[in-house]
Amino acid sequence: MKHYIGADSPMRAQFEPKAGFRAQHFDWSYETGVGTVTLNRPERKNPLTFDSYAELRDLFRALQFATDVKAVVVTGAGGNFCSGGDVHDIIGPLTRMQMPELLEFTRMTGDLVKAMRHCPQPIVGAIDGICAGAGAMVALACDLRYGTPATRTAFLFTRVGLAGADMGACALLPRMIGQGRASELLFTGRAMSAQEGHAWGFFNALHESNALLGAATAMARELAEGPSFAHGMTKTMLAQEWSMTIDQAIESEAQAQAICMQTGDFKRAYDAFAAKQKPVFAGD
Repeated sequence: MKHYIGADSPMRAQFEPKAGFRAQHFDWSYETGVGTVTLNRPERKNPLTFDSYAELRDLFRALQFATDVKAVVVTGAGGNFCSGGDVHDIIGPLTRMQMPELLEFTRMTGDLVKAMRHCPQPIVGAIDGICAGAGAMVALACDLRYGTPATRTAFLFTRVGLAGADMGACALLPRMIGQGRASELLFTGRAMSAQEGHAWGFFNALHESNALLGAATAMARELAEGPSFAHGMTKTMLAQEWSMTIDQAIESEAQAQAICMQTGDFKRAYDAFAAKQKPVFAGD
């Protein structure tokens, strides 16, 4: 098994979307502050491979340094989001590996979720059709999720004899939809309908398939035009405050807000308000 440290990854250098970066295992595009990741193996419903896991992890890690990228959209090609780990390219080889290699793989997949949660940019998922297994976890790791009436989200791990505890599922999903609902999905592996996902708070909104990517991109563009430093602070605090007491959270937010009050965007917002104009944020 190859190792997935990524020492020779082209994204080890500072990520520069305007320098013409091209992903090898998914599609990447960039326009006016918004980067778009498209999982693009539509003939197989966009499954993940060892290499695409690693490259996605490296991309989201590198986005910490991508000052031009203000928001990210993650979507899939061909009417589906992601069918999870590729049965032949991943699951088959995993049955022949020993514990050190298995642990390296499971840590790598978890590192993708960590990288998505730690990058400062808001991530908007545009999720149509099949969203299963690791694909469901990539969707869950997004900050906002838009679905379609046809979206089916399934945490399939128990269907292949594995625990429902995968890539942070037992921590993230109960916080999103509640402990009882998460327990049902993780124990049974059944598909959550789009309507359930919307009612339970997994999806922020549902759109028709032909309008989905446009709606997600419009939200990403709106976020990209906002105060990006403050957005990054908001994302950091949303993650950190899960493990804080209320008193700790209030103090941490006092410190975070005082930092934001030193930014140029805070002054720009005041000056624009005083001039009865819309603020133009610069992210500093």
